[in-house]
Amino acid sequence: MKQLELRNKSAYYEYAIEDKYIAGMVLTGTEIKSIRASRVSFNDSFCFFHGNELFVKSLHISEYTFGTSSNHIPLQERKLLLTKRELRKWSQKMKERGYTIVPLRIFLTEKGLAKMEIGLGKGKKQHDKRDAIKERDADRDLRRNYKV
Repeated sequence: MKQLELRNKSAYYEYAIEDKYIAGMVLTGTEIKSIRASRVSFNDSFCFFHGNELFVKSLHISEYTFGTSSNHIPLQERKLLLTKRELRKWSQKMKERGYTIVPLRIFLTEKGLAKMEIGLGKGKKQHDKRDAIKERDADRDLRRNYKV
C-alpha cells in the first residue's frame, strides 16, 4: 500500500514551529475517502480550543465525487484527538500572545487511519521570511552545484 502524506508547506514559511504533536482526527466515511484521493487544502487552516477540546478550522476536504446525499461539508470544523495532558499543555501556551496551532501534515498509518501532525508556532515577521527564503535558495544552489 502506498504511503500518503499531504504537507502544509506555507505553515513553515509563515510560522516558527516550536513543538509538534500527532493527533487523530474524527472523520466521516466520505472524508477519509477524499483524503485518500489527496483532495485536501490547508489554505488558512488553524486549530482552536472549544472548551477542553481541540478543533481544526478551514481545512478544506473536498466532497467525495462518488458520495451520495450523505456527503460531508467541505469546510466543517473537525475534532482532533489528543491526550488531556497534551491538551492542557497547549491550552496554557495558547493563552500567551502570538502562539497559533497550525496543521503541518496529514498522513495515513499502516492501519489506514488518518492522522494530523500539528505544530505550535509563532508568526514570523517579514524579515524572518526573507531570511528563510535566502537560506532555502543557498541550500538549493549548494545541492545543485555539488552533486556527488
